[in-house]
Amino acid sequence: MTFGTLNTHRPRHRPGCMPQPELRTSSAAWLEGVLSVFEDEGLDVASLLGDAGFDPESLHRQNARIPVDEITLLWQLAVAQAGRPTLGLCRELAASHSKLGTVGHAMACCADLSMAYGLVTRYMPVISDATVFTVQGDPRGAWVAIEHVGGRLPIPRQRVEYALLTILMQSSWLTRRELQPLAVEFAYPAPADDRLHREAFGCAVRFDAPANRMLMASADLALTLPTHHPALAQIQAQLLEDQLDQLGQTTTSTLVCAEIARRLPQGEPRRQDVASGLGLAERTLQRRLQEESVSFQALLDRTRRELAQRYLAQERHTLTDVAELLGFVDSSNFFRACKRWFGLPPAQYRSQLWREGDAANAPALRPAFAAG
Repeated sequence: MTFGTLNTHRPRHRPGCMPQPELRTSSAAWLEGVLSVFEDEGLDVASLLGDAGFDPESLHRQNARIPVDEITLLWQLAVAQAGRPTLGLCRELAASHSKLGTVGHAMACCADLSMAYGLVTRYMPVISDATVFTVQGDPRGAWVAIEHVGGRLPIPRQRVEYALLTILMQSSWLTRRELQPLAVEFAYPAPADDRLHREAFGCAVRFDAPANRMLMASADLALTLPTHHPALAQIQAQLLEDQLDQLGQTTTSTLVCAEIARRLPQGEPRRQDVASGLGLAERTLQRRLQEESVSFQALLDRTRRELAQRYLAQERHTLTDVAELLGFVDSSNFFRACKRWFGLPPAQYRSQLWREGDAANAPALRPAFAAG
């Protein structure tokens, strides 16, 4: 199945699920895999879809895409129905139900696991343009991290944990080895009991960390994939490039926004630094942005605005933290930007986001979600 065209059907919006200026989505095929996990966990998937306002038939339409907040709502409802905060922490289900589509096929054609991860950093938008996949080197190997962007509702920790576990199980399948990370970290508070986390990932798990990530050993990254096929890899890569084009993910503007987001925690990025990060001369970058009728400053502002929505929805970030993550030199600049973006200062806008999040959730969600 190819993914690209946004499905014209949209699940009806619950209160608080406001339309986004740039709607982030995930492939319906990926969501079908998640729903299969819910079914095997003994949940009533039909009632989940009904409560979330989904037309089940829409999930089977070719190229269907689902908004990030609608998937978040499904996870919240599923956790509430299951009555346990560890939903999705099952190696067998993560291994058997993940649907990576063309991305998974292309990974299998790579020479080694490191190359497969590099491929995912580029083509993750085909699975979900609301998920950012990054690989950062470490003396022991590499940290593989995921982060979700673009939604107004806070991402449930279960969704993040399942996604990271899926990456691990896909890695084991690709290498035909029972891989174990050297370490796993989550940016959420520790649960009362982390036994299932340790069993799922096969290593110690740390919480309240800077990012959601796992450390893979250098030896594992260098493992040759038995399905390596250079010629087929080129075919798969072209298919993925076509899908990125259909999603609008190959424009210079999109690439610049991603590079800006990567650099913002280190301070406001300069245009020449972003150009260098994209392997372009600054004049070339400027010319390409002019061809797309957009300025670097406008993309910087757009990226900050989108990230501000995400960070302010997360209780773990103080307002000072958010200002720093957005690369502002002081909080007063952040304050003025929020007034311009949202018509409210940061604290008031955060309160509004939290009220909208509460309105979107059924009351029954709160005990199970808080227990996580």
